[in-house]
Amino acid sequence: YIHYYNHERIKLKLKGLSPVQYRTQPLAT
Repeated sequence: YIHYYNHERIKLKLKGLSPVQYRTQPLAT
């Protein structure tokens, strides 16, 4: 549940970016 929730939230926050890109560029706006 946590994994799914985090995955969806990450997609929403990063406008659909994958978790890999998120970790590669954390908060790199």
